[in-house]
Amino acid sequence: MSRVTAEDVKLELDMFGIACDDDSALDKMVEQCICSRIPADEWVLEWVAYSTTKNGVLLSVDTLDQFEHDVLNKRNKLKQSLKRDERSRLRDVHTIQDMPCCPVRIKAEEEEDQLLDSYSTPAKASQKRALTTPENPQSKRSSALTSPGVLLSPSCFSPSTTPSHKYSRRGGKGEVVVSFGAVQGARWTGSKAAGADIQLDLLEDSLRCSYKYMFQRLRDVRNVLTEKIEDLGDVLRRHYNIEEFSPVSLPAQDAVCVVGQVCCDSNGKLNAQSLLLEAGPEHGAQQVRLDLSELQEYSLFPGQVVALEGMNTTGGKLVVSKVYQGLPLPFFSSEVKVEMDEEPVSVLVACGPYTPSDSLNFDPLLDLLHVIARDGPDVCILLGPFVDSKHDDIEKSQVTETFDAIFSRCIESIVEGTKGVGCRLVFVPSQRDVHHHYVYPQPPFTLPSLCKNPRVTLAPDPCTLLIGGVTFGLTSTDILFHMGAEEISSGGGSDRFSRILKHMLTQRSYYPLYPPVEEVNMDYERFQSFGQMPLTPDILIVPSELRYFVKEVMGCVCVNPGRLTKGHVGGTYSRLLIGRTASSDQDKERVSPCLAAQVVKV
Repeated sequence: MSRVTAEDVKLELDMFGIACDDDSALDKMVEQCICSRIPADEWVLEWVAYSTTKNGVLLSVDTLDQFEHDVLNKRNKLKQSLKRDERSRLRDVHTIQDMPCCPVRIKAEEEEDQLLDSYSTPAKASQKRALTTPENPQSKRSSALTSPGVLLSPSCFSPSTTPSHKYSRRGGKGEVVVSFGAVQGARWTGSKAAGADIQLDLLEDSLRCSYKYMFQRLRDVRNVLTEKIEDLGDVLRRHYNIEEFSPVSLPAQDAVCVVGQVCCDSNGKLNAQSLLLEAGPEHGAQQVRLDLSELQEYSLFPGQVVALEGMNTTGGKLVVSKVYQGLPLPFFSSEVKVEMDEEPVSVLVACGPYTPSDSLNFDPLLDLLHVIARDGPDVCILLGPFVDSKHDDIEKSQVTETFDAIFSRCIESIVEGTKGVGCRLVFVPSQRDVHHHYVYPQPPFTLPSLCKNPRVTLAPDPCTLLIGGVTFGLTSTDILFHMGAEEISSGGGSDRFSRILKHMLTQRSYYPLYPPVEEVNMDYERFQSFGQMPLTPDILIVPSELRYFVKEVMGCVCVNPGRLTKGHVGGTYSRLLIGRTASSDQDKERVSPCLAAQVVKV
């Protein structure tokens, strides 16, 4: 700061129309500027604010002494306190690496020295690491060898510096817990040839930006549900050659066929005694109680659109004798010719949270990045939550920075940490991402710094993607858990997971449950446009708190990769090999493009 003079102070006072002819008062003002290390214009602003609160007190030596006591001394103490906090506060990923005595930086330099020494002669190995200065910059080769752990080191990456002891002591690292397809001899590493030609495009007119929600009317919700009943009912009528549907409340002495939406007669959990079928306006918009006693096998859930055949002699109860199952949409067919020697594409799928529940250290994410660096997949699909709203420290607000800042550094570090691999990255948000819009369908993340990065795709939840000619259906919302708590069934040999997945495919929706669970804030107008399946995906990714699996349901390979962390301990991720078949013979049975899949412990 340049030296302050009496002329400088007087000039600033004149700008506010404050007269001061007392030389001793001017000298006092100059003294205060110099002692407080503030320029003349800033001092005058402080005085104007002070004098305003004191009803226009006049300038004098006495009033300046009081001003110094009330304002300047407190200002200096605050500045000193901030400096102490700056020295002692937890540094972030950008500032800590600038500290020459940072333990993380020293450790990284030592690791780099050891790596360089292992490739050098004994004479060269004894030499010290070259000093990096503006005149002698670090070489690109040396920069490339820097450990990725420096960028994502827990001590500088997370607001919490206490590592999770349970996570570090986990067992079964890298253990394959589920296998599917031709795993024997499968190469899980990415192929440069396949990765160079990969295309990652949204099939439908997808949700691409945020929107205004909480403005929907009950009438609009009713219209969406009515259209769903009419559309799926029309599909069932045409496929099963049903002449027409009868009103649900019309008494009849013969068997009738009705269509509607399954619902519960109260706010409780659905059961065989509380079943109702609600018809659309086209068929009376009435409700009828269902009697399933004559059925040997059934599987129903609230919100399911079904066609039922049975007797309704009184108009108040339908004794169901047959349930007409829904139909999935056709699969995607590409007109692009497939080469016989085309290499399969390697895809890695992981779902958050990326921190243990007892710490905000991103150790699991670091371990996942090491896996990506080792295997080099062509595509990495990472689903939220990235900053988990259910984390203990987040719920108690025990963080030292904003949620957006934590998220931004997390994503940018993932992009930087995978730059050497060159894989494509797909980021899908979650309802549990504390910094993001709490609405379903959920718009993609807003990251202006990455929107033009060709390696990064910001996708909404849910979405349908095209990867190497293979369609992927993605949703980070735990529909398996939500529907599993509401679905009722009897008979049949299929497991609950397969039944729920079949319901999703035949209802042609990523979230067919109605009403949704309380934690899902549904916007039905957007859901009608962006929450439906435009086709049956080749691969459906449905991460859940429930047990991981890989299943083929109705020709669709469904994968629950689990979560990267399960409470205090490590969780799982999934890896897949996909490839389009070269056969174009329509008479042949369809072959799944998922060649192999595994669920692996982190």
